[in-house]
Amino acid sequence: MSKTFVVEDPATLEVVAEVPDQDVAAAHAAVDAAHAAFGDWAATAPRRRSEVLRTAFELMLRDKDRLATLIARENGKSLADAHAEVTYAAEFFRWFSEEAVRPGGDYGESPAGGTRTIVRHRPVGVAALVTPWNFPAAMATRKIGPALAAGCTAVLKPAAETPLTALAVGELLVEAGLPEGALQIVTSTDAPGVVGAWLEDERVRKVSFTGSTGVGRQLLHQAAERVVNASMELGGNAPFVVADDADLDAAVAGAMIAKFRNGGQACTAANRLYVHAAVAEEFSARLGAAIEALTVGHALAGAEIGPLISANALKRTQATLEAAVAEGARVAAQAQLPDLPGHFLAPTLLTDVAADADVVADELFAPIAPVVVWNDDEELLARVNGSEYGLAAYVFSRDLKRAIDLAERFDAGMVGVNRGLVSDPAAPFGGVKQSGLGREGAREGLLAFCETQYLSVDWS
Repeated sequence: MSKTFVVEDPATLEVVAEVPDQDVAAAHAAVDAAHAAFGDWAATAPRRRSEVLRTAFELMLRDKDRLATLIARENGKSLADAHAEVTYAAEFFRWFSEEAVRPGGDYGESPAGGTRTIVRHRPVGVAALVTPWNFPAAMATRKIGPALAAGCTAVLKPAAETPLTALAVGELLVEAGLPEGALQIVTSTDAPGVVGAWLEDERVRKVSFTGSTGVGRQLLHQAAERVVNASMELGGNAPFVVADDADLDAAVAGAMIAKFRNGGQACTAANRLYVHAAVAEEFSARLGAAIEALTVGHALAGAEIGPLISANALKRTQATLEAAVAEGARVAAQAQLPDLPGHFLAPTLLTDVAADADVVADELFAPIAPVVVWNDDEELLARVNGSEYGLAAYVFSRDLKRAIDLAERFDAGMVGVNRGLVSDPAAPFGGVKQSGLGREGAREGLLAFCETQYLSVDWS
């Protein structure tokens, strides 16, 4: 009997399913299949590739309820968040179905004359895709979509905590007409072994990873051995700035989205809330009331906030919360916990947080909202940009010019201005500094799976 591993519901600790625990041999076999399929798929007309992706988009929407329930079961997020993720994830297939038929290129006369220059883009080759557990549908489609649109074939390693959604998306792609071998999904608890085998395989010419900065650094070291084209979407520590002239209703609503979407388990989550002294008391009171009103529990029972993904995550974040209080932070508000055995942490508002507190220094990945009070713009910018991360940021001000002036000075790849959400398939997603390399989505997402080739044609 082949080896398997179980997928648990983090809210109830019940077993949702068992899936194959594949090994390095399976990883190599997946590359065999993807490499064998590459030539035909790369030669497939862009229109045909587009039609497959467009059909996959329609099938995901057809199966939206089923996919959302699957995400809620294996990930724990609320049904509202799960439905929103399915819609967002499907949109990557639609966006890249449209980009597939616009491959771009250039043609022109050389400055010196006598030649013509033709520039084209071609698929990089077999792509290794590695996705995390927190958005099991969207992180998969954000990589699969552009890879297939560009003409690449791919091998995908989903997180061991949430492999079921990726497998379901793979089945829909087959239903949509994707040729055999073009996408190979390897489920495994041995991520280093599987991904390491791919990076050592000379047929793999691209790696696209979403996950922690620490793991990303290791993969970049491995990719450097063969100079593999690498895209890295890594950790974040997003600041959420509320100016003294902010619309507090909008700021609180934005904070609830930016902080508590997926229970705070998002790389774009508002990690540290910088609130101007003039409005800090009122903002904290309003935000605290909103937090206390949150329902926590099982997604299928209608709860707004689900569990953390694992016992280790719960233990780590509980320790973080206790350390913050020991350092002087005050628990100003908390939601009520359910009577369930899962990995639940009460959504919490912390006030009286020092600007240099450990709780604002590291990525929380939890429903903890620490508020730091500020007065001076330059002091604020020093704090905002003092992190090694630079993925997302948020700023709220009624003065749009002021908000944009601040946003343009943030060391962040994406800034939400008067809104608590930055993700959009039509926009370039990614960060600066230790938050990664490259961009996903938009035009850049397709080009990340392409090589540029130029032809110099004699015209004498």
